Amino acid sequence: MNPFEMVVLIVAITAIASIFRAKYGVVRRHKGEDYVRPADDAENQRLRDELRALKERVAVLERIATENDRGLTLDREIEALRHRD
Repeated sequence: MNPFEMVVLIVAITAIASIFRAKYGVVRRHKGEDYVRPADDAENQRLRDELRALKERVAVLERIATENDRGLTLDREIEALRHRD
């Protein structure tokens, strides 16, 4: 292996390592100290709550769509969904 190939290989390894560090959230604080950024728990909880609410709404809409008697029940369910938020 000539010196030029060795330099190219070192640069490629360094670039790939930095891509993996960015992908997995590893941040350098000080010289030689790496840590992984913790996930934002408040944001995750907000997204979980929103997902749960959307799943409930989809379940209600599925039930409304598959009901046999659609008269006043459908109107009541739609109004209940509007006033739920």
